[in-house]
Amino acid sequence: MKRDIEKNYTKKQFVEKLRRLADSIENDKRFSIQIAGKKVVVPKNAVINIEHEKEGKNEEVEFQIKWINGKKTNI
Repeated sequence: MKRDIEKNYTKKQFVEKLRRLADSIENDKRFSIQIAGKKVVVPKNAVINIEHEKEGKNEEVEFQIKWINGKKTNI
C-alpha cells in the first residue's frame, strides 16, 4: 500500500515531536508517531538524512528517516 501524506503542525507541536525523535535517536530506541490517524513505528536502526531541494525561488529542507519493514539492517 502506497501512502504519501504531508501534515502541517504548529511550531510548538513540531518542536515537541522533534524533541521526542531526538530523545529516541540519542537513546537508541524506536520512535512512534501518529500521522493522519495512522500510528507509524520507526525502528531504532532507521537511516537518517537531511535533504535540501531548490527549484527556482522555492527551497526545501527535509529531515528524512528511512527503513525497510521487516529488515534488521540499517538499510
